[in-house]
Amino acid sequence: MTRPKKNNYRDRPVMVTGGAGFIGSALVRNLCAQGARIVVVDNLINGKRNNLADLDPGHVRLVEIDIRERDTMRTILANVKTVFHLACLGVRHSLHDPMENHSVNATATLHLLEEARHANVERFVHVSTSEVYGDTRTAPMKEDHPLQPNTVYGAAKLAGEAYARAAYLTHRFPVTIVRPFNTYGPRSHHEGDSGEVIPKFLLRALAGKPLLVFGDGKQTRDFSFVDDIARGIAAAGKNPRCLGRTINLGSGKEISINTLAQLIGKVVGDEIKIERHPARPGDTRRLIADIESARRLLSYQPSVALTEGLQHLL
Repeated sequence: MTRPKKNNYRDRPVMVTGGAGFIGSALVRNLCAQGARIVVVDNLINGKRNNLADLDPGHVRLVEIDIRERDTMRTILANVKTVFHLACLGVRHSLHDPMENHSVNATATLHLLEEARHANVERFVHVSTSEVYGDTRTAPMKEDHPLQPNTVYGAAKLAGEAYARAAYLTHRFPVTIVRPFNTYGPRSHHEGDSGEVIPKFLLRALAGKPLLVFGDGKQTRDFSFVDDIARGIAAAGKNPRCLGRTINLGSGKEISINTLAQLIGKVVGDEIKIERHPARPGDTRRLIADIESARRLLSYQPSVALTEGLQHLL
């Protein structure tokens, strides 16, 4: 097998599934800055056209389809060099529609891997999630931490990972898996199944409403600014040392939801109130990433501190 070369995004178009979404649109911006021509595949269930509206249409083309439309995906892949696979349905969605969640996050990932392999795609980056870990057993969480997800979302994303690894081990298809931990920043989701805690907290604080905390608020998360995560994902598609690897992307720091609520109050500059609700099904108690592999393989170093990122998002 010929040793793979470092990827150059200027050669042939790059596909980003879910590229009109929160993290996807940040990744598209990063790739644009590297001179890439990008095909964004998004059904706009969670993504938005406005997330890409300011980008050069000569470099970014949006194809509004569901990734489960295999014939159309096959046609697009025929001229694609690199695939970044972010399209998915989230944690809350999996609680009320587990079958569709599995269909998109697991089955469609397998189909996409097969179509990409037959199209001779040169690099495939599967964007997974820290939710595959489930509850923390050792901290910080290394990539070889036990994988026991609490939700169908986490289980389906783990199945997608397993299919990606199988494509590498069976066919030497050039796959890399990245596991972003909690992400926040511009164009983050605040509504519906994909709504995230930081934008929800900020919006409620600005409106003078109490912040909704589920459970005792002592659960912790590892938050990263979206541009840092996008930079790590893009780097994973370039470095040949990443092939066959699974890599965490996070800050390497944890903060409780109670402390986050108080920090939001300081950033907004107003006293906040907390409204407590019962713990939600499937919520993990603790998440904190070990990012040594990302540092070593991707030269990854988070650059935006949480307070700075919150002020920017505000």
